[in-house]
Order: sequence, then C-alpha cells, then structure tokens
Amino acid sequence: MKERILIIEDAPSNILSLTSVLGNRGYQISASTSGHQAIELLDRIRPDLILLDVMMPELDGFETCRRIKATPRWREIPLIFLTSRNESDDIVRGFELGAVDYVAKPFNPSELLARVGTHLSVDRLYRENQQLLCNVLPAPIAAQLKAHSGIIADDFDDVSVLFADIVGFTSLAASLTPKSLVGLLNLVFSSFDELVDAAGAEKIKTIGDAYMVAGGLLQPHADHLSAMAVLALAMQARVRDLSKSCGGLSVRIGLHTGQVTAGVIGTRKLSYDIWGDSVNIASRLQTQGLPNTVHVSQTVFERLKGRFEFKERGEIDLRGCGPAHTYFLLRPA
Repeated sequence: MKERILIIEDAPSNILSLTSVLGNRGYQISASTSGHQAIELLDRIRPDLILLDVMMPELDGFETCRRIKATPRWREIPLIFLTSRNESDDIVRGFELGAVDYVAKPFNPSELLARVGTHLSVDRLYRENQQLLCNVLPAPIAAQLKAHSGIIADDFDDVSVLFADIVGFTSLAASLTPKSLVGLLNLVFSSFDELVDAAGAEKIKTIGDAYMVAGGLLQPHADHLSAMAVLALAMQARVRDLSKSCGGLSVRIGLHTGQVTAGVIGTRKLSYDIWGDSVNIASRLQTQGLPNTVHVSQTVFERLKGRFEFKERGEIDLRGCGPAHTYFLLRPA
C-alpha cells in the first residue's frame, strides 16, 4: 500500500493541485485546512509524511510544526514546509523546529514529487534500521543507546532468570542436515519467542541450543516470578506438542530469581546481557535438571509455594555454586 500524506493548507485550490499531483503518483491523501484541524486529524491517522503551509490564520505553520514535534507519537513523521516565504531566517526557523525540507510555492510538480519520494525513502530506511536495532536490543535499551553515548549498565535487585535447553541436541544434530537442523531450532525458538512476548518477559539470547529469558528486568512486573513459572510450563508444553511432529524432542529448564547486573557489551554486533550469581545458578539448575522438567531453586519454591505444586528433589551439588536444595515445578496449584 502506498504511503499516506497529510496536506495542511488553508487554500482549497492548493489542496486540489497537491492532491492531483500526489494522487496520480499513487499516494493516499488526507487534507486539513488549519493547524487545529490537522492536530485533531493526527489523533485518528498516522501519516507517513506531512506537507505543511507556513502562512495560515490562527495557528501558523511554525506553531503547528512545534506542536506536532512536541508530541512523541508524531515526532518522527517527516514534515516538509510549503511556502512562498523564502527568507533565510524563516528557513532556518523551520529546520530548527524539525522540518526536513522546504518546497517553494508555486511548486514545480516534478520537484515536489522528487522531494516527497526522497524523504519517504529516508524515513523508510530509518524505520527499518530502528526495527533491526530493536530486534537486537530491548526497546528501552535501544532508546537509551540512541539518546546517550557511553556504557549502559544497571543493577537489578530482583530478576527471574530462565534457561531452556534442548536435550540430546548433539546426537540430534548428527542425524539432520544443516538446513533441517537450523529449521528445527528456528521452529522451537520462534515458538518460545511468542510465549516470552505474551509473558511480558525479555529474551536475552540464544547460545547454540540454549535459550535464556529474564523476567522483571526492563518491564515492571510485581509478580514476574509467577509469570516466569507459567512461561516455563508453557515452554515445556510447547516442546511436547512439537515433539509429536518432530519426534524425540524434550527440554530441560532451570529457573532462579535474584540480583543481576545488566548492560550492553561491544561496539559492533551489540549484545544486551545479564551477569551475576543468579544467572549462574539458573544455568546450573538447567544443566543439572532432568529431561522434560522445570528445575527450580529453594528461593523460587519459597516464593511460589501455595500457588504452584512442586516435587522436592533434595540437596544436590550445583557445580560452581555449592550445595543447594532444589525442586521440580509441576503445575499451578
């Protein structure tokens, strides 16, 4: 579908001319005859580009632009001024307010189309780059990285950490072609992604056939541990369903909660990661768990007992972490 352009212009004849030129190129057109009307219209539509007249009664183009750019949900929309005023002070003022370009009136249709096409292409590439960044980093961290240079690092007192690992992956890999192996991992981890998003948790990374999630990290959640317990059981159930068609799949899950440090590392191929004893314990609970189980710590048991059913495993030696009393999470109570 072609992009939508909002024309803000008080002269009906100019609106007709602009609509004809842009409509013939296939753009969707919305029009407003005043700044106040345009702002009301923006509450209902989100155009891809705005063409804004400077000389308008009541609310002129400069003030209209200022109000648009002061509103976060409209701030990134490229805005081009249409004006017969070409004094350098006016041009500078427009750019300072956030306009991306000026088109003089009376406008040349070819020049107008070229400028509109260029700024729509630039905006499209910008949004694609933003989406790529948000696919690599959590959205709040991506925004922080864009706004401030330097190291991004924070301590969090209470975060749930989950590790999931496909059991017997090495032997499974030996029996599959590379394409089939990657396809299987993609199927499993994509289904995990859906569950993580629904739980309001944060996928941290995948490491080979291991999948790492954190709850209560960037999105405030008063009961993140319970949500992560539900997520763990849902991931377990999803693998059981996939195993019916893929054959022989099982998963081992470890869950713990506690303090972590989180931050962005690297200057190329950026990675948002978490560290700390809580991460190590969750990892060891996974590696020393059993197939098709959710292996949890004493801390998790104490905080969720009464709301979930558990099976006591007893004391084991968590490698690198020392003796620990652990449990298997079974189901909601």
